[in-house]
Amino acid sequence: MLQLINLSKNFAGNPLFTNISWHLKKGERVALVGENGAGKSTLMKIIAGLTEPSSGEIQFARGAKASYLPQDGIVTAGQSLFHEARAALGELLAMEEELHRIGLDLERLPHDSPEHDQILTRYGELQEQFRHGGGYTMEAEIGTVLKGLGFAQSDWHRDCGEFSGGWQMRIALARLLLQKPDVLLLDEPTNHLDIEARNWLEEYLCSYPGSVILVSHDRFFMDSVCSRIAEVWNHTMADYHCNYSRYLGQREERVTALRNAKRIQDEEIEKTEDFIRRFRYQANKASQVQSRVKQLEKVERIVLPPERKRIRFQFPEAPKSGKSVIELRGVTRSFGDHVVLDKIDLNIEKGERVALVGHNGAGKSTLMAVLAGGEFQGGERIVGHNVSMDYFAQDQANALDQSRSAYDELYAEAPYDMVPKLRDILGAFLFSGDDIHKSVSVLSGGERNRLALAKMLLRPSNLLLMDEPTNHLDLNSKEVLLDALKGFDGTVVFVSHDRYFVNALATRVVEVDGGRVENYFGDYEYYLGKKAGQESIIQGQGSRVKGQEADSDSPLPLAPCPLPPQSKDLRLKDREEEKRRKRDDQSRQKRMNEVEAQIAGVEKELAQLEVEMNAPGFFDDPERGLKGGEQHAALNARLEGLYGEWESLSC
Repeated sequence: MLQLINLSKNFAGNPLFTNISWHLKKGERVALVGENGAGKSTLMKIIAGLTEPSSGEIQFARGAKASYLPQDGIVTAGQSLFHEARAALGELLAMEEELHRIGLDLERLPHDSPEHDQILTRYGELQEQFRHGGGYTMEAEIGTVLKGLGFAQSDWHRDCGEFSGGWQMRIALARLLLQKPDVLLLDEPTNHLDIEARNWLEEYLCSYPGSVILVSHDRFFMDSVCSRIAEVWNHTMADYHCNYSRYLGQREERVTALRNAKRIQDEEIEKTEDFIRRFRYQANKASQVQSRVKQLEKVERIVLPPERKRIRFQFPEAPKSGKSVIELRGVTRSFGDHVVLDKIDLNIEKGERVALVGHNGAGKSTLMAVLAGGEFQGGERIVGHNVSMDYFAQDQANALDQSRSAYDELYAEAPYDMVPKLRDILGAFLFSGDDIHKSVSVLSGGERNRLALAKMLLRPSNLLLMDEPTNHLDLNSKEVLLDALKGFDGTVVFVSHDRYFVNALATRVVEVDGGRVENYFGDYEYYLGKKAGQESIIQGQGSRVKGQEADSDSPLPLAPCPLPPQSKDLRLKDREEEKRRKRDDQSRQKRMNEVEAQIAGVEKELAQLEVEMNAPGFFDDPERGLKGGEQHAALNARLEGLYGEWESLSC
């Protein structure tokens, strides 16, 4: 499908990667990994033809094409969402238009015209291409993709210019998925997706007929989608035929082996150089010295790249707070006529790590803002004893002063006793040397997020409210942030669309939906199990917890309920149920594909019959006309039944 041959790319004389030779097979789904700045996005742009390599070449299979989705920067306006998505199917739309023109020509031409047979043959060939390309089901496919990416049907007729940046990227992703290129290049496709849309995209990519190369900082997503990892490291690429979790172990083994080989080689070189120094001027050893000099010249030195830099930090020790940290009673928050939070009750207890989940627009960020002291229309917000909070908003990085340097941004808000530690804090967040004097305006998204997180270390607090703190962080930075939050001895309420991060940190999940909140006292897997209808509430306390979940006025427990001793077995059952559900979904999808193929066949048969019936003289024979009419009615009835089955399967 794709082959890279001795590909190199340099920037200002510095090599990004050198002499890469690599191939991609049809149907493979590969995750491209490596440190920030290693060249992942550049490599994808070279494959997509958007950037020229310094040397080397790229070969595609005959007729194959690649399409690229960048991280951001795509804005569309001027037509409705549905028509923008439909425009991605340019080849099918051109065929549809040509079929319409040929149909008009066939109506105009006499049956015995010399051109009639030639045009009819072209009509049949084009109709087959149209069917094979999914022309008869393209509107259903558009609906499936838009719905999967989180667009409501009411959005379909909105102008694309009305959608915000994150939704603009979803529109671009929808167009790309509908085009179905042979090689799909996705750079951080999950950045602007909520958990539900990520789950849908996973399933879509797992059954994608072409090949996929993606860059992602969502390890859960890579584990689910990719069976091969290509690491850009040390100016070259290394392949691991496994998922991301296994890659981490295999990579560590490889780096350890490389270090050992380097150590052994260094010892051998040192011995050889010592021999040369000792006997260089002895005539009877001249031939042996020359032999060793030649050996040294032939040795390929093993070069170890620098160790990966990681953020290393811990939050300041949290002041002691009361058991009840913050409580909402009957709180309502609306924007005009749209009620986002409708008389909700929520109590956050000391030491909890609460994840707010829900689809985009459900009200997670609104709830977080209310907890942080934002306005609301009704109800009561009660802050507990000795609570000091720190709020990391979703757009916190955008709140930084663009005119300041990274150091000045911290200095402006640092208490007097923290000033001597500012360089250490910046160093912990990978701002070293001249980096601390970089203007905020030139920092990347990840650098701005790290700087905003660094500001949270300036003052001790015991309640952290964090709305999407993992945005634009690479996998290593997410891991270190996760470790720091696990070690934090205060209370954490957070929103994240990274499922691995949520599952590893949360002790309680609060689902925000339809103006209400519902509590699930456990991690993300527990929440999924409950959502699937599984019973996994501990014996003896089950009725108490159930009552609290059902009755929002009853007091919540002072600490997260521990999982039951048998929860591991129950979770295994949950996973088996999830697998069964996926098998059912796959079976349903398979049947949908069969029905779609049958619909296409019947429509083709119906179209051919209509061409025959429209031909001059068809109804001159009454018996032939009667049979044609009956056949036409039968085909329409069959088509109606197939469409009914398709609609029931797609619900």
